[in-house]
Amino acid sequence: MSPMQLKKGEVIGLPIRRLGINGEGVGFYRKQVVFVDGAIPGEYVTTRITEVQKKYARGEILRLKKPSSHRVKPPCPIYQQCGGCQLQHIDYPMQLRLKRELVEEAFSRYAKQEMPTIRETIGMEEPWTYRNKAQLPVRRQAGGVVMGMYTPGSHHLVDMKGCLVQHPETDRILDIVRQVLQDLSIPLYNEKKHRGAVRHLVVRVGIATKEAQLVLISREDPLPKEDALVKELHRRLPGVSSFIVNHNPHRTSLVFGEKSRVLWGEEKITEGLGKLTFRLSAPAFFQLNPSQTVRLYDTVLNVAGLSGRETVVDAYCGAGTIGLWLAGHAARVIGMDIVPEAITDARENAAMNRIDHAEYVLGAAEELLPRWADQGFRPDVVVADPPRTGLGEDFMDALLRAEVPRFVYVSCNPSTLAKDCNRLARGGYAIRSVQPVDMFPQTSQVESVTLLERKNQ
Repeated sequence: MSPMQLKKGEVIGLPIRRLGINGEGVGFYRKQVVFVDGAIPGEYVTTRITEVQKKYARGEILRLKKPSSHRVKPPCPIYQQCGGCQLQHIDYPMQLRLKRELVEEAFSRYAKQEMPTIRETIGMEEPWTYRNKAQLPVRRQAGGVVMGMYTPGSHHLVDMKGCLVQHPETDRILDIVRQVLQDLSIPLYNEKKHRGAVRHLVVRVGIATKEAQLVLISREDPLPKEDALVKELHRRLPGVSSFIVNHNPHRTSLVFGEKSRVLWGEEKITEGLGKLTFRLSAPAFFQLNPSQTVRLYDTVLNVAGLSGRETVVDAYCGAGTIGLWLAGHAARVIGMDIVPEAITDARENAAMNRIDHAEYVLGAAEELLPRWADQGFRPDVVVADPPRTGLGEDFMDALLRAEVPRFVYVSCNPSTLAKDCNRLARGGYAIRSVQPVDMFPQTSQVESVTLLERKNQ
C-alpha cells in the first residue's frame, strides 16, 4: 500500500519504535514515519493524524493503549505548553538510555564507513535546577508583563514563573526584573509593529562565585526611564554585580545585538570551573550546566591522550574553556575564534589562571590550519566544539590537509556529528569512541565527545 494513504484527521493504532531527535515518539504506519509528541518507545498509542507531508506525518495521542513503565507525571505545570523541555514525562534512567540510542541511530543512518563504540550516557545525580543562564523574551500581554518560552511552532509566549531546570537564583532575579518593568511602565518590544524597547531578559549566575549579571536586550539605547530603572534594579537586586544593556535595533531572530553598554557595576562576571576561573562578558559562550561541564571536559581530556609534550589546537575556542582545561597536560595550546570579544576573554582567562603557554588568535580554523600546514606546523591534537550545524566542509578539508593525528569532536547534534564523522572517515580517520554526556536533562539534547585518529599513525 502507498504510504500516502494516511489522511489528516485519521485515527490509527501505532507502536512507538524509537525517540526522535526533538524528543517525539517515532512509529511507522504502512512504511510511513509518524512523529507523535509525548509518546515513548515501547508504547502502543491511538493517535489522530494532525499533519501529513510527503515523507512523514504527525499525530497526537488520543489514548495510551499500552503505556510505558518509564512514563512519569511531569512535575512542571506548564510542561506541555512551554516547549523548553521535551522529556519530563520519562524517568531519568530511561532518558539516559534513549539519548545513547539517539546517537546510535544517527551513526547507523549517516556513518556508512564504520559503526563506532558508543558508551553509556554520563548523567547527573540531580537532573534539575542546573542551568546557569536564562534568556527569555519579554512582552506585555493583557496589561501585564509576560516572559517565558514560545509554544513550539508558534509565537505564543507562555508565561514562566519559576522553571525547574533553571538555577533558583536566575528565577528569582527574573521575577524581580519583571516586576520592576511593570511598576515603571517600561515600554516593551512589540514584534509585529517593531516598536518598544526591552525585547529579552538575559540572566547568568556564577554557580561557584555567586556573582550574577542581568542583560536587558533593547531595541532602543538609551533605555526609556534609564536612570529610574537602574536605580530600582540596584535597590531590589543588591547582589547582582552587573547590569548591562545590549542594543539590538533590527528585525531579527538573533537575541544579542552588536553593542553592549554597562549600566551599573562590572562589565564581566566571574565563574569557577574545577580549579580554573573564567571572566565572562555578556555575549560570551559558556556551558549552561557547570557541574556537568566538568565531566564533559574531563572526558575530552581523557580521550585526548595527552602526555605533556603535545601542541593542542582549540578550534572555536570561545572564552578558552576547553583549551585551558587541557593546558596543564599539554606543552602548548593555541585557540582560535572569529569573535574578537571571545579572543579577548580567552587571553584574559589564560592570564588570570597563570597559564602562559596558551595563546589565542583571531581567525577561522579552516583558514589558519592549512596555512600553518604549508609553513610546516602540524598540531598533535585538535579539539573542536562547533555550533549545531557542525564542522563545515572547509574545516574538515583543513583537518584532512593538515593530517592532524588526533581529533576530539565535542558535538551537541548527533546527526551532524555522524555526518561529519562519516566524511572524516572517508578521508582517513578512524572513529575510536563516542561518549554521550547529558548536559541538558529533561530535554532531547545530547552532547557527545568523539575521538577520531588518523589511520596508520
